[in-house]
Amino acid sequence: MKTLLLISRPKTYSNKMDKFRSLVLPIAIVLGLLLHKYCAMFTPYVPILIFAMLLLNFAAVDVRKLKITMLDVWLMLFQIVVSMGSYWLVMLLGGGDAIAEGILAGVLCPVAASVVVISCMLGANRETVTTYTILGNLMVAVVAPIYFSFIGQQQDMPFLDSFWLILKRVSPIIALPFILALCMQHWLPKINGFLCKIKGVSFYLWALALLFTLGQTIDFMFLYGKENLCSIIALGIASLIFCVIQFGFGKWLGKKYGDKMAGGQLLGQKNTAMGIWMANTYLNPLASVFPALYSIWQNLFNSWQMWQHGKSNKK
Repeated sequence: MKTLLLISRPKTYSNKMDKFRSLVLPIAIVLGLLLHKYCAMFTPYVPILIFAMLLLNFAAVDVRKLKITMLDVWLMLFQIVVSMGSYWLVMLLGGGDAIAEGILAGVLCPVAASVVVISCMLGANRETVTTYTILGNLMVAVVAPIYFSFIGQQQDMPFLDSFWLILKRVSPIIALPFILALCMQHWLPKINGFLCKIKGVSFYLWALALLFTLGQTIDFMFLYGKENLCSIIALGIASLIFCVIQFGFGKWLGKKYGDKMAGGQLLGQKNTAMGIWMANTYLNPLASVFPALYSIWQNLFNSWQMWQHGKSNKK
């Protein structure tokens, strides 16, 4: 009997934690909507939260398993080709600069640094997700300055200056925690082992970062969107359509290479804060509404996925 009780306790605790986790994201979304003015004040701290949760997840990565696969190649090609193709298609159809540039920024927008957290909780391979998190962000740092050299409001900015602006925003958040985790694995294994044990904390750090970024998104809409209602509606519809396309195509592609969840998250879960920044820096500022609204759709979908995952675990 004692043995059975010892075995059952972890299972009960695990079920309670799964139930609690499924509620964290909806709570973060609701609070972000209600307290957007206050949440927006804390957005400067979001990079610190992302750094911390990436360090916790990278600490558990086996570097020997990191390798570029055809899944990575197809994901990059999708972002490069579809972003530019959609831009020219919308322009040819007379959709206007704001909508065309919004779609360009939204599709080209790099994978979210926090994707490692949610993907691994949903069952994706940690090494697969980590590889494209690094590779995809570096790809955007190279491709985006090329696109923005002939599209948008900063066409006169030299390529190297544009490249450096994007790279210095990406590398401290993505590359530094990865390098630090590698150093700890090699020289400080006890500290690395401790980080591996508490890596579950990264989920709650991500929920907090989500709360702040959603608050910033809603606050941005109130400040800059009142006089452009038609464009905002069009951008909102477009962002929802592309959210469905990217998650759907990513899952289909990931299934072909043995990791359906990784494919969906890597293509669908975007660093929308980066997308908003790129639109405000290089494009029509109204274009930033696309990644802003995309942030809401992707987080609602991730909340639903977490809820479904929790239900399947209980069964």
